[in-house]
Amino acid sequence: MHRLAELSRYLIPAFWLIWLAGWAIAARDVKPTRWRESTAEGARNRIPVLIGAVLIAAPQILPAVLSHRLLPPGAAGPAVGTLLVGAGLGFAGWSRWHLGRNWSGNVTVKEGHTLIRSGPYRLVRHPIYSGMVLALFGTALAIGEARAFIGAALILIGFVLKLQVEEARMRETFPEYIDYSRRTARLIPGLY
Repeated sequence: MHRLAELSRYLIPAFWLIWLAGWAIAARDVKPTRWRESTAEGARNRIPVLIGAVLIAAPQILPAVLSHRLLPPGAAGPAVGTLLVGAGLGFAGWSRWHLGRNWSGNVTVKEGHTLIRSGPYRLVRHPIYSGMVLALFGTALAIGEARAFIGAALILIGFVLKLQVEEARMRETFPEYIDYSRRTARLIPGLY
């Protein structure tokens, strides 16, 4: 566990960079958009995500009070955090791959859009967000500072705001989404 904790300062950024690169490559092969949320609607969920990302990734520009340690130093936080980041980004990546050409970074309805209920979508309705939240809280656990936990919470808030818009659009587009919603949790099986 101590060795994994030492490597966490390299592994966690590497996991995020690999995930981002894969995301950027996959984003080039999506279906044409039929409907897209307005810029104002998108800003509502993106602003907390951007602020959260700055809190997590840019400590040098933040007030020192936000770098207060919430967790004691040691190997457990970084080691467990690294495992959570790997698991979370792996789950998000699998979900993105399974969603295929229906994916979009914005709330959209694609040409020929299909409702995906298999693979990770059997477990939760928004598995990409589930995986990313797990990875974000793993990152916060590894950092152990207030800024990271606040940042992860803000990003979670942004995701919840976005999924509310997504779900309203999915109910309008797919009548069967209502039944799917009753049987499948949003982000955490059995809880939410």
